[in-house]
Amino acid sequence: MEVFIKFKFLKVFLKAFFFILNSRQIVLQFACMIITNHGKQFFKIQQGDTVIAINPISRDSKEFNKVKFGSNIVLVTTNHPDFNGVENATYGDNEPFIVDSPGEYEINDIFVTGFETKSLIDGKEYYNTVYKIRFEGMVIVFCGSISDVLESKIKEQIQEPDVLFVPIQGNNTISPAQAHKLATSLEAHAVIPMDYDEANLKYFLKESGENPKPVDKITLKKKDFSDMKGEVFIF
Repeated sequence: MEVFIKFKFLKVFLKAFFFILNSRQIVLQFACMIITNHGKQFFKIQQGDTVIAINPISRDSKEFNKVKFGSNIVLVTTNHPDFNGVENATYGDNEPFIVDSPGEYEINDIFVTGFETKSLIDGKEYYNTVYKIRFEGMVIVFCGSISDVLESKIKEQIQEPDVLFVPIQGNNTISPAQAHKLATSLEAHAVIPMDYDEANLKYFLKESGENPKPVDKITLKKKDFSDMKGEVFIF
């Protein structure tokens, strides 16, 4: 009798567990991720009440545009005024968790892995961190200001991202052709080019065979990525 009761309890527990698990997966499929760009590589990624700011522009940058908002997490790829304006992703008394170097981080069920690379900006060499961000069932790879092709050992760990942010400037960063080749080799579902002028964007879109219309914001759900293969979004 006691064994039967334990078995019945276990059966009820497992049924409830899998119900909760399936419900969680359904919620993740329809959870919206909203992405906005605020100049250069300054992006705001929001899902529910969670805000991630990436490469906020510093007041010391020539690109500074007075944009400021609060965030939970700030990622900085390169210690350069164009990318390290943490104060512009901080608002009020809420201090964001700052990630500005390679390593593994866990912040409230958001997992961030940083990979060290190099960047050449205006002839000066900097360290650049490529970030892989996992949250709410989605995987984002943010390349930052990479100025050379990524090593194979890094590419192996960032394969098949849902969203790839890649620079296409071609001066201080990789070229549009290299960026397209990277996106293709990683098998990214969605690609967001960044840090470019009109000529480089035109070249990149020609390489990718895409002709998207500029948008003010990008709204994506996990379920959207199953039908995407290198789809390009631009601001």
